Amino acid sequence: MFGVLKPYPSPLISGRGIDVDFAMVAGCLALLGLGLVMITSASSEVAAAQTGNPLYMMIRHLVYLVIGIFACGLTMMIPMATWQRWGGQMVLVAFGLLIVVLVPGLGHEVNGSIRWIGFGAFNVQPSEIAKVFVVIYLAGYLVRRQKEVRESWMGFFKPFLVLLPMAVLLLMEPDFGATVVMMGAAAAMLFLGGVGLFRFTLMVALAAGAVFLLVWLQPYRMARMTNFTDPWADQFGAGYQLTQALIAFGRGEWFGVGLGNSVQKQFYLPEAHTDFVFSVLAEELGVVGSLCTVALFVFVCVRAMYIGLWAERARQYFSAYVAYGLSVLWIGQFLINVGVNAGLLPTKGLTLPFLSYGGSSLVICCASLGLLLRIEWERRTHLGSEETEFNESDFAEEAPHGR
Repeated sequence: MFGVLKPYPSPLISGRGIDVDFAMVAGCLALLGLGLVMITSASSEVAAAQTGNPLYMMIRHLVYLVIGIFACGLTMMIPMATWQRWGGQMVLVAFGLLIVVLVPGLGHEVNGSIRWIGFGAFNVQPSEIAKVFVVIYLAGYLVRRQKEVRESWMGFFKPFLVLLPMAVLLLMEPDFGATVVMMGAAAAMLFLGGVGLFRFTLMVALAAGAVFLLVWLQPYRMARMTNFTDPWADQFGAGYQLTQALIAFGRGEWFGVGLGNSVQKQFYLPEAHTDFVFSVLAEELGVVGSLCTVALFVFVCVRAMYIGLWAERARQYFSAYVAYGLSVLWIGQFLINVGVNAGLLPTKGLTLPFLSYGGSSLVICCASLGLLLRIEWERRTHLGSEETEFNESDFAEEAPHGR
């Protein structure tokens, strides 16, 4: 196991020094910095009331940020070929974590959902880990069974023998948002992997039917679906979160009320530093600040998609599918979170990548960034291409040069 930590050539260990996609790093660091600032502002009142220290949430988030940066560096050091070999074991670990969280006494319940495993002062959210592990497993499957996936129904349905049981475990927590994001990423990967249009359309139709059925069978989901269309009809009941979020947007106007001056974070808006941090951002930074944040997210997500495209052109198909899957995970969570905050989607607890308070989400986002940086570096150096084989000695004495 410890053999994987040996100093393989990597973006951090090469003759070129630190050799990463600086545009991608700059975009993600900007989001991380903005997230730290907004969490400090959005959580100060709640932290002061609960712990007596207004910076308590900020300090915890900063600790998670350090862990996330370490995770990013670690994933950059591991070759993509190693991730590909581990795909089967990783999906088994994901299943194990999702089962453990449902065991009475082991899973930690918050707001009626059992989504966390407690480790002292820290909580781990298995669904965040499972989503990335599923992407890695499915990318390996698409490479191994590429012809079968493209030409036969069996190759198309086999991944669902893994995905559907995992979705059931997520729904038992319940975590409807993570289920939608995970299945959406899987569907996008299958489509980009070459699944025929008819089979893909059938999959989308079945998925839409399943979502409708799940909403219809659960009264609280149906209530969310109906209330978000007119939250003001029950603004102190089912529509409370959304109406408070919309008030935050309205107060922000064009340029915001100023950093730290949000009124809605003062116990009006629930989960102001987690699921609804974008509403506080809109109140304090206004429409201009919100649109700049959206533009930054669009840049990062599009860059991630291009990393996948570049890897595919280099015939590094496993890396390409991983990049596509990770970018769709980010896009899905971003669209759902911002849509919920702006009243375009029913209320759903899902963190905003890189910005929301939450250790598991932040660390996994940073680890995903490390994977994308590794993919971009291997593509640029041709490491892992079908036509080229490299070893460590090829990089040991490489002379540094300007990029």
